[in-house]
Amino acid sequence: MAMNDADELSPAAQRLETFDEMYHVLERFLNFIAALTILGLMFVGTYQVFGRKLLNFPVPGYVDIVEISMTAFAFLGIAYCQRLGGHIRMEIILGRFKGRALYIMELLGTLAIVVIIGILIVYTWGHFERAWTIGDSTIDVEIVLWPSKLAVPVAFTVLMGRLLLQAAGFARLIKNPNAKQIAVPHIETVDEQAQHEIDAGLAGEEEKVDLLKEKNRVEAD
Repeated sequence: MAMNDADELSPAAQRLETFDEMYHVLERFLNFIAALTILGLMFVGTYQVFGRKLLNFPVPGYVDIVEISMTAFAFLGIAYCQRLGGHIRMEIILGRFKGRALYIMELLGTLAIVVIIGILIVYTWGHFERAWTIGDSTIDVEIVLWPSKLAVPVAFTVLMGRLLLQAAGFARLIKNPNAKQIAVPHIETVDEQAQHEIDAGLAGEEEKVDLLKEKNRVEAD
């Protein structure tokens, strides 16, 4: 039987849950910065169109601004996405596993990503150091590039922390598959996805019928 109450958790599990929640504050903050960057680019892009057409005064270095801003919304929210399990998953193989076997596969996949991200941190930090040393800048209005290049290893380092937390969470579930899931993403089943799409009003009327049929079929099975 799964444990649902915090009182039933071991001290180690409670510490993991507390640290996971605290770490998620950092992830939400970085994701908020990424969202603000996108919002700012929308305003800048709108002014770029009207400024060029009506005022004959476009935004100086608009292309440069877009290029360096892409770093923020492409990387700063990556750990937040990983925490929610919002990334694209290939479940052709994983979908066949359940319980302890599934958590073992998830742990192996997480550890593989840890190795890859560790390599990327080293190389992206090297790119930042090079930009800092030579004073690299954009071609048009010469905006310095080191802040945007620094954002990449920082984002990857935050992602590394999230992956290590997930590895600890999966290792705990391997030991006790019925334990409360902590620090691991919740992957929705077919019926959960269908219900959420219906509740959010994202599906058309015909799609809602199909989703309800699929949900009922899964529950019947």
